[in-house]
Amino acid sequence: MSTMERPALGVLADPATLPDPYPALAALREASPFAEFDGKLVVTGRHADCSAVLRHHNASSRRNQSLLAAGAGRRARERPSFLSLDPPDHTRLRRLVSKAFTPRMIARLEPRIRAVTSELLAGAASAGELELVGQLAYPLPVRIISEMLGVPIEDHPRFAGWSARLAHSLQPGFGLDSDAAASRAEAAQVASDEFAEYFRGLIAARRARPAADLLSDLIRAEDNGEMLTEDELIATCVLLLVAGHETTVGLISNTILALLRHPDQLALIRNNPDLAADAIEETLRYDAPVQMTARVARGGMPVGDIDAPDGALVLLLLAAAGRDPEVFPDPDRFDLRRGATGHLAFAAGPHFCLGAPLARLEATTAVRAFATRLTRPELDGDSLAYKPNVNLRGPRRLVVRFGAVTAG
Repeated sequence: MSTMERPALGVLADPATLPDPYPALAALREASPFAEFDGKLVVTGRHADCSAVLRHHNASSRRNQSLLAAGAGRRARERPSFLSLDPPDHTRLRRLVSKAFTPRMIARLEPRIRAVTSELLAGAASAGELELVGQLAYPLPVRIISEMLGVPIEDHPRFAGWSARLAHSLQPGFGLDSDAAASRAEAAQVASDEFAEYFRGLIAARRARPAADLLSDLIRAEDNGEMLTEDELIATCVLLLVAGHETTVGLISNTILALLRHPDQLALIRNNPDLAADAIEETLRYDAPVQMTARVARGGMPVGDIDAPDGALVLLLLAAAGRDPEVFPDPDRFDLRRGATGHLAFAAGPHFCLGAPLARLEATTAVRAFATRLTRPELDGDSLAYKPNVNLRGPRRLVVRFGAVTAG
């Protein structure tokens, strides 16, 4: 273990840190792995440690994050998704969901993703400026996943508040007092209940009259005679809507922000649009939309040179691992020609992100269109403001001025 002085974890929640958490993450990585709370919490930001924990058979996703989370709230009505389950429950649910979430289905979405992207850019053309988050990065993935699930377009705006409250509840509660923690937990529970009520009605409608959508596919999905229960269907729909678009919003926004700050890299894509996919991979390493995750050590397990005891929470600083110089030379440089393979932005092991192909396709399509169709784009630096979220990273507002939007 490193003996160098390290910052407190709480510094990551400091509003002054949010625009650039990477110096603090680098210091935490260099000091890691380390233990706190008498060994009940083990923290690492080293790539090798994070990769090993994500793949370790004793790393449980049934995490009790009482040391870090927003605090205890009403949990009786929780509907755990397969994201927070272990085998064999996780294996069964993931296998069922994957039957309706195939590469063929994702490939079929590409024309629709291009069309929605073009529509959104055209809507901003006459103004000469684009509020990137609200006019492109947010509406693109939420429209796609809502259309996939068969959610009527008039209901899309209803998800914004629910999704934001649930996403905010996923971050560690660094520095929160008990009242703030309880308030966050209460807001998340109300959002979860409202989501559940909505989808219960939509599931009933699809059972009575199946449609050509993902929800109908999930209802029909069967594996060895087993099907998703209603609570499992609800939890899966909520997971796809929250995780399936909140993280993609950050990926699109973070990539375009990095390109605006590195005009030479933006020019590379303008001259070779196929490099948009490389920009996405570099952003997943350089400024990942998911900054951290956690596992519970069941029966104990090694984290670098520390033995995490049974029941310990292991906090994995994925964003720090993405800039580990042991794996990525000159890690603070944004270089889309790097070929950033091996990052952990979509996790690893049995919980590797099921939606990674869709997120990559949506983000690549948006970035390619932005780079090739907007002339003379310029960042309005004064407009940049980050979401107050330690874990799900990305701007909440970002204005880009441009000359014109060319035909696609």
